[in-house]
Amino acid sequence: MRLLKSQSILRIANSYVIDTPEPANISYLWNFGSLLGVCLIIQILTGVFLAMHYTPHVDFAFNSVEHLHIARGLYYSSYKEPRVLLWSIGVIIFIVMIATAFLGYVWGGFSVNNATLNRFFSLHFLLPFLLAALVVAHLIALHTHGSNNPNGISGNGDRIPFHPYFVFKDLVTIFAFLLVLSIMVFYYPNVLGQLLPFYAILRSIPNKLLGVIAMFGSLLILLILPLTDLSVIRGSQFRPLMRLAHWFFVVNFFILMWIGACHPTTPYLEIGQVATVIYFSWFLIIVPIIGIIENTAFDVANEQNKNLSK
Repeated sequence: MRLLKSQSILRIANSYVIDTPEPANISYLWNFGSLLGVCLIIQILTGVFLAMHYTPHVDFAFNSVEHLHIARGLYYSSYKEPRVLLWSIGVIIFIVMIATAFLGYVWGGFSVNNATLNRFFSLHFLLPFLLAALVVAHLIALHTHGSNNPNGISGNGDRIPFHPYFVFKDLVTIFAFLLVLSIMVFYYPNVLGQLLPFYAILRSIPNKLLGVIAMFGSLLILLILPLTDLSVIRGSQFRPLMRLAHWFFVVNFFILMWIGACHPTTPYLEIGQVATVIYFSWFLIIVPIIGIIENTAFDVANEQNKNLSK
């Protein structure tokens, strides 16, 4: 431990992964961040080795855990101040990750020449290193204000060191994840469900250009969530309406995933269009309205308490 604190570089690493204080009440839902780090390391290492032989590789693991990581952030309102920058960097990581996966599927086209294949493969190989740089920025932003917690309360009152408490907690989920990943890699290597919801949004609009804009908009809309969530209350666990809306969003997301795997014919096309409208309405209409209702109820309750105290 003395060595870790004597060298400048090691001292920085020590402050991030050993001595950093974390809320004592964070649950296993906060372990998805460390799982994403493991996935990124696996993706980069396997990409380097596979690039030597240019054989297909699997990178669905990062994507599947990323969805869960974002879902936890949505439920506990981790996008609110003072973690807006942390959330924004995470959304950018998500978009770059999808671009990385998409560039690996170049052979889906009708005609692909050598130049196109080489450029796509180069970008597919290089983008994970950009992801690594963004992850470092993500960790710096996380270290600035610390992790959110189920109570949504910021403070230094009830915090414990990251090591050994959360290190061993992360190891439990890492070993469990590696077991599930091994089963998927060896027995179900062609699982491609991570891009299906956004593919369903792309197909739901007849115009190709508008479909592409809608697909990118479905990703970029995550960036405006800190602005559209007007509620003064942090976390869906204390917001019954928002909790219901959150699970409604999750169900709609899985419907989009199912529609993305279906042929674009009736009734799947119409269901996809309805689910797409619901997806965008959740961010632009449902979340702001719930925030206004909650703020109004909160103000009324405060006024009643003031009148009773007089």
